[in-house]
Amino acid sequence: MNGLFDGYEPRPATYDEMFDGPQVRPGYAAVRTQVEHLSGEEMQRRAGYLSSGYLDQGVTFDIGGEERPFPLDIVPRLIDAESWRVVEAGVSQRVRALEAFLADVYGEGQVYRDGVIPRRVVTSSPHFLRAVMGLRPPAGVRVHVSGIDLVRDAHGNFRVLEDNVRIPSGVSYVMTNRRAMSAALPEVFHGQRVRPVAQYPGRLLAALRATAPSGTADPTVVVLTPGVYNSAYFEHALLARLMGVRLVEGNDLLARDGKVFVRTTHGLHPVDVIYRRVDDDFLDPVHFRRDSVLGVPGLLNAARAGNVTIANAVGNGVADDKLVYTYVPDLIRYYLAQEPILANIDTWRMEDPQHREEVLDRLDELVLKPVDGSGGKGIVIGPRASKGEIEQLRGRLMADPRGWIAQPVVQLSTVPTYIDGRMAPRHVDLRPFAVHDGSTVDVLPGGLTRVALPEGELIVNSSQGGGSKDTWVISGRTPVEPLAARAAEHGPFHPNVKLVAAQGSPDATQSQSQSQTQSGGDGSQSQSQSQSQSGGASC
Repeated sequence: MNGLFDGYEPRPATYDEMFDGPQVRPGYAAVRTQVEHLSGEEMQRRAGYLSSGYLDQGVTFDIGGEERPFPLDIVPRLIDAESWRVVEAGVSQRVRALEAFLADVYGEGQVYRDGVIPRRVVTSSPHFLRAVMGLRPPAGVRVHVSGIDLVRDAHGNFRVLEDNVRIPSGVSYVMTNRRAMSAALPEVFHGQRVRPVAQYPGRLLAALRATAPSGTADPTVVVLTPGVYNSAYFEHALLARLMGVRLVEGNDLLARDGKVFVRTTHGLHPVDVIYRRVDDDFLDPVHFRRDSVLGVPGLLNAARAGNVTIANAVGNGVADDKLVYTYVPDLIRYYLAQEPILANIDTWRMEDPQHREEVLDRLDELVLKPVDGSGGKGIVIGPRASKGEIEQLRGRLMADPRGWIAQPVVQLSTVPTYIDGRMAPRHVDLRPFAVHDGSTVDVLPGGLTRVALPEGELIVNSSQGGGSKDTWVISGRTPVEPLAARAAEHGPFHPNVKLVAAQGSPDATQSQSQSQTQSGGDGSQSQSQSQSQSGGASC
């Protein structure tokens, strides 16, 4: 035995995913045994292989203008089949409710008249775009790809930290993590019944083609990137290559007569579906930022004409707003007539006078988040803030209460992580991705586990220096009834909002994805246009 776990102590009031007190949880027993049989020198060699291999392959992430290998820890994170069933059903349920919400607020607005969410909460969001009012996308799909960030509380229950339905990024790291881990720890990997992730590009392509404009026999799909200076460019290029479609920039496309074309060596070729990794603000200079050179002039007109699918749909960011997040449980009840499968984190709305009064008395106990923040930026963790920072925060909250929410400090679950030759508990979150093709919401098993590498740190964002783990969903032995079906068999939808219910497959073979924060954001953050203007997703 190499003694790597000697002295390992789970944090107080924190759920450790490998250890239940001194006992190893059943799913992790074989992993611990096999890891402990490697010598200390061998563990260091294999951990070094992961780091150097990522750098050699260009699996990097941009932090402050510097390309760094994305840290991958050598100890995997395991999720048992029963826990995954809850995650899968809960994510699917949430995506379907957000689809219905987006269709409603950009359509009839029945949700306002029924008093479920105030109109001002939606219309005051910086991501609510009047330019797409009344625009119904092909197949009625707005959330083609989503990433619902989850954490595990002190009791081991998964809870939703935030929703990402703009341009969630990170699936490339899920696939590269799996390849790297199967090579670095083959004896551990092959001893487990791990559900695969490699099918993701095929499933994504199928969903994109399924949501092409009607009457398109053989849809042409492209991936639109802001360019090589974007922090997630590696992912854009990888997905285009694995799907076998063109990777294009804005100047490769032309919108003419309500249609979109790609420039090729053989002339203009019609484009039916654009999987865009460019932010709304930069997507069409006719309707949004006039100085953008990342987008396509007239693209929105082509979408409104029904001649091109934009995935994800323009205007989805309103569903990512952290103030809207506080209403999602009510939206699930309203649109699906179901109780939420995955609970939110307890949250105070600073725009509510009673909530605000309580929060202002407890600023040194709570986490304060800007509602339109992402990447962990702007978050203030009260117990770690100085008196000066608290007073400065108080002024900002009073000046812009709509711009903030407050949450308790959530002690994210921990997983043993290889730090300086020893195993130490480090906090993690999880972003499972889902792909929606208009009839099913396909939740990809596992997703990206992000790790806060400094001791005691709770912000796990890659952009804040966090790392990742390969996430292994362990296949169950027998199929069981999907949890979503037990929740009233998907329930009736609101009569004024048409949406096809998703179908769950409790133990089907699927795939996964990555990205963002202990409180972070969807990663649909601006990056770099001529090194200053931006428009793509980051983690």
